[in-house]
Amino acid sequence: MLKTLTIEGMTCMHCAGAVTKALNAIPGAGGAAVDLDNKKATVEVGGAVSADILRTAVEEAGYEVINID
Repeated sequence: MLKTLTIEGMTCMHCAGAVTKALNAIPGAGGAAVDLDNKKATVEVGGAVSADILRTAVEEAGYEVINID
């Protein structure tokens, strides 16, 4: 299942790398990609990966999750 996160605070490729690394480190998630221009990240997740797990990973990396679709 593909999840799209709207994230505030990402401004550069370092930020994109940090978010990508955080999302890909979640067991059951992978293939994360960040779109800095639209402040979005997409990640492929299995059924055991909840929105709370995604939110926590990104927030622990230092960014604010606005929405998860």
